[in-house]
Amino acid sequence: MRRRAVISLAAVGALALTGCGTDVDDITVGPGTGWPAAHHDGRNDGTSPVTGSRKMMLSWSRPLGGPIEQGVTLGPEGQMFVTARTPSGCVIFSFQMRSGRKRFCNQQLGPNAASAPSVVDGGTNVYVGDDGALNAFNYLGQPRWRTPVAGVPVSVQFTGDGDLLSVTQSGQVDVLSRQTGERVVPTVQLLGEPDFLEYPDLTRPASGQGLDDCSTGGPQCPVANISAMDVSTGRFFVTVWKPGAPTAALVALRYGNNKIEQQWRADILTDGSATSPALSADGATVYVGDNSNRLIAMDAADGRTKWVHALEWAPRGGISVSGDGLIIPAGDDGYLVALRDTGSTAEVVWERKDLALRGIPVQTAGGTGYTAAAIGDGLNLITFDTKTGTTVDSDVLPGAKGRTTGTSIGAKGEVVLATRIGELFVFKPEQ
Repeated sequence: MRRRAVISLAAVGALALTGCGTDVDDITVGPGTGWPAAHHDGRNDGTSPVTGSRKMMLSWSRPLGGPIEQGVTLGPEGQMFVTARTPSGCVIFSFQMRSGRKRFCNQQLGPNAASAPSVVDGGTNVYVGDDGALNAFNYLGQPRWRTPVAGVPVSVQFTGDGDLLSVTQSGQVDVLSRQTGERVVPTVQLLGEPDFLEYPDLTRPASGQGLDDCSTGGPQCPVANISAMDVSTGRFFVTVWKPGAPTAALVALRYGNNKIEQQWRADILTDGSATSPALSADGATVYVGDNSNRLIAMDAADGRTKWVHALEWAPRGGISVSGDGLIIPAGDDGYLVALRDTGSTAEVVWERKDLALRGIPVQTAGGTGYTAAAIGDGLNLITFDTKTGTTVDSDVLPGAKGRTTGTSIGAKGEVVLATRIGELFVFKPEQ
């Protein structure tokens, strides 16, 4: 009897650990008060509902030992997740927000996990791609499931029904169960299915093929950015550059009725895509940048171009779009500028040509924004008023050089940045 009890308890424990074996999903999802995706949420809006502090101070910093390519995601309780390419083989790290203490690092993933963004759900389970798979781990770093895919998932988002939308750089689109990793609908190939009868000796490309071109939206990386998802309609937007095509495209697809189907396609991104697409608060407009220095607004329903605004640089990375329509593009070769969508054009609200961007600006409630900027030979966290662009605080990132990979906002107003050379910096509101 005692042995049966031990076995039963072990079985229950295993069930709780894996999350499998039940049709009941009690894990909540959604942005909450964390920063669960690279650009905050499915819309890629780069904003936070937290009221940002106007006086920040450095809480802690630490090196990871290798380059960082993606931004830091934050769970609802502040647990941090970041991927890096390190000599030790650790590819995904988790840290505690308050102390900077390392919670875990995983050495079992393929090296190209460093190129894959992570997402975190309301139960602090983290999902990240690597060479040929999407992986799920719990908050302790214990594996939950691993599902094979073709390529490396460079985009992962939550769907409206709580599953995971995965898109690889080679164009494979899947919706996977967050609990089990099983495919919910048939796979879609954005580049089309290979004809093995016509090409019987065709080999499967390496999982990481073309990843080096993804950071700039180059032609060797068919899907270079994080998709924007409208969870209310199931519509999502992907940048695609088919091999041999003269331009890249913004493609709108819809997940619903147990399938994924394309709704429209606009071949409009000259020299390739420069940013992840971002949605307006009402989901009616999708914004995207290209490598000819243009910021483009398109009708989310039919792909009609609403306006095109010329910048002085390629708006690399992300676009911050507030609920009241203030648009702040990123771009490591640009400066801080805010635009307003008037419906038929983009109106410059203010600009700060004295602030050279070295990261991705974000906006918070209360009219406060944050970005990394080049000050002298180093980097500073700039706190600015989003209505006027005025600097209200400036804090040094000690010893930081180069550029940052993103800006994340914590539940208590913390600001988290990672440099491309491999350092984490956490700032907290000054008391």
